[in-house]
Amino acid sequence: MGGNDSLAEFLDTALEAAKAAGEIIRRGFYEKKNVEHKGQVDLVTETDKACEDLIFSHLKQKYPDHKFIGEETSAAIGTAELTDDPTWMVDPLDGTTNFVHGYPFVCVSIGLTIEKVPTIGVVYNPIMNELFTGVRGQGAFLNGHPIKASSQTELVTALLASEVGTKRDKVTVDATTNRINSLLFKVRSLRMSGSCALNLCGVACGRLDLMYELGFGGPWDVAAGAVIVQEAGGLVFDPSGADFDVMAQRVAATNGHLKGLFVHAIKEAENSTAHS
Repeated sequence: MGGNDSLAEFLDTALEAAKAAGEIIRRGFYEKKNVEHKGQVDLVTETDKACEDLIFSHLKQKYPDHKFIGEETSAAIGTAELTDDPTWMVDPLDGTTNFVHGYPFVCVSIGLTIEKVPTIGVVYNPIMNELFTGVRGQGAFLNGHPIKASSQTELVTALLASEVGTKRDKVTVDATTNRINSLLFKVRSLRMSGSCALNLCGVACGRLDLMYELGFGGPWDVAAGAVIVQEAGGLVFDPSGADFDVMAQRVAATNGHLKGLFVHAIKEAENSTAHS
């Protein structure tokens, strides 16, 4: 499992699925949306469901013995345990709130883990026509051109991306804003694009220098982006500085230089939050 021939074939299959789902997203983006609430601010649209059905049927047809973890699927069947088997992790539409509002940061994210290691990543934003790809050991690309993480070596010149998440209870919101408040004194500026997958791709192509997110939806938000960042020479890790765990719902990423400084800054932000 996982020789270069099979990796090339897995990538091709993921690309076919991503492009077909991207077409559904593109069409839906300019039409009236029918929206359901999953939580207070967590939205699901008909487009999410249509894309997920399309992607999973495409992958299952090709690879009936592979495992699958997806946003709507996992909600229906309970979260899957990650095994060594090839496992597809799919977010059919990352940035649903953006999609509903007509804000163009939306994407389909398709990642494949083999022996628990993120190995193939495809993140496609059909509105801005940007296709990010990465294969473990083979580099990362944007629309077929190689990409590299930035060369910033100081936090003060670094652009940070994060998200507020979907919970709106006071404890969570205060912790989130206190953390951001602390970090804003150390970095150049902050962006919240509304898509974890695209934030990771931003670090991979050097538009962003740092990103972190706590308590996002699940492994489907990060499996593809993690490969793309690593293949672009960036680093993906737990915000505590520990090793990245695709199942943990915690992620941080930096270029190749800023990890130590960023982990320290996050720790200081956590401490200031605890005391306030």
